Amino acid sequence: MAQKFGNSRWVKEGFLDNRQAGSVVGRITFAVLGPVDIYLKGDCKGEIAGKAIRFLNKTFLDEDLAGQVLGDFEVPQVGEVSLISFDPHPMLSPHPYFEWFSLRKNHYRIELAPGDATILTETEAAELDRDSQAIRNALASQARSTRDRADSE
Repeated sequence: MAQKFGNSRWVKEGFLDNRQAGSVVGRITFAVLGPVDIYLKGDCKGEIAGKAIRFLNKTFLDEDLAGQVLGDFEVPQVGEVSLISFDPHPMLSPHPYFEWFSLRKNHYRIELAPGDATILTETEAAELDRDSQAIRNALASQARSTRDRADSE
């Protein structure tokens, strides 16, 4: 079962950058934990493929319960994209959807309300260059597939 971060209410804000093919890097601020760097193998889908996005969760709650539930959350997060999209399923209305597997094969999912995330312009995305590159430099060597050989066949 995926950790949904208290139905995403424990996700405050962040950015994801897929401007370098084959990797999504970013920083997400969680209740109790604060900012967590993210490095995922893979790419975003649809209109955000190859782009950088920023998000702000209007329903964020900084609850003490988050500390108990997220106590074993890996910091930093390194893993593999399952699906990152603004339109994750044809039967659902479009909304920001971030799903990945960590190196320890933990399954994480964040679903935000429509309008909580935006695609950055080239100028806005360029402001992330230093942070994105620092995350890549620090975490890329740890990245590997989270799927067993049988899973990928």
